[in-house]
Amino acid sequence: MNIELVKLGQKIKFERIKRGLSQEQLAELANLSVHGMSNVETGKTDIKYTNLLKIAKVFDLKISELLDFNL
Repeated sequence: MNIELVKLGQKIKFERIKRGLSQEQLAELANLSVHGMSNVETGKTDIKYTNLLKIAKVFDLKISELLDFNL
């Protein structure tokens, strides 16, 4: 398992919970599948840049902020 993917997934989950969103809500807002969102949050799968951009937009963050793993 790729540690960077795990850290990214943890950061996305942190930001999602901070905003009071469920995985289902975030997936819907970002136009992604719930299964895919779950796999990203657990670090089981890589994420496309375009999907990362969609998530960042939902959070009103820059991609660089999502890649800052200092939770």
